[in-house]
Amino acid sequence: MIKVLIVDDEKPICDLIDLNLSAAGYQCAAVQNGLDAITIIERDNFDLILLDVMLPGADGYDIMDYIRPMEIPVIFITAKHEVRDRVKGLKLGADDYIVKPFDIVELIARVEAVLRRYNKTERLLSVGDVVVDVEARRVMKGDRPIVLTNKEFGLLVLFMKNKNVALFRETLYEKVWEGEYFGDSRTLDLHVQRLRKKLKWEQQLVAVYKVGYRLEV
Repeated sequence: MIKVLIVDDEKPICDLIDLNLSAAGYQCAAVQNGLDAITIIERDNFDLILLDVMLPGADGYDIMDYIRPMEIPVIFITAKHEVRDRVKGLKLGADDYIVKPFDIVELIARVEAVLRRYNKTERLLSVGDVVVDVEARRVMKGDRPIVLTNKEFGLLVLFMKNKNVALFRETLYEKVWEGEYFGDSRTLDLHVQRLRKKLKWEQQLVAVYKVGYRLEV
């Protein structure tokens, strides 16, 4: 399982990220102090670090200097939005930079993008008796193969990577259809209905009023 360290001095933010990344299948640890971050990095191995800049004990830039030889992927998460702060973080070796407040779906997408760059993504996704081989684009329900269209497969992967997260129709459409959403949800709704039927997920794949859909696990 992919292991992620969350370093942020605001516990509610740590808890929010932990909750959503854990639901997406990642194993998470969280600390609120820069020195505590260095200690846990020394004793454990992480595939990715989400790192705030403004921290007690040692700031994010100090931690980045310390871990650079370890070649651990890092995404800076901070309230700082000035260009010079982003440039400094990237020059120190950060792989990406996201500014608070952020959308949790965007954060998960950035996490996935960085992990792909380092070939650390999970090949298999599973929910109940449904298993998806992302690389082979193969879907199994128990011992039975499920045939999906490209769009249905894209929706399924997005739902499985964001378990228990309410996904907006705009997000689903723009990520799967790769185009701008103009408010007509008939195409999306039809694909979700077919996905429910094929996987027998009438109870798991639920509509969220005025939002979109959520895969309940």
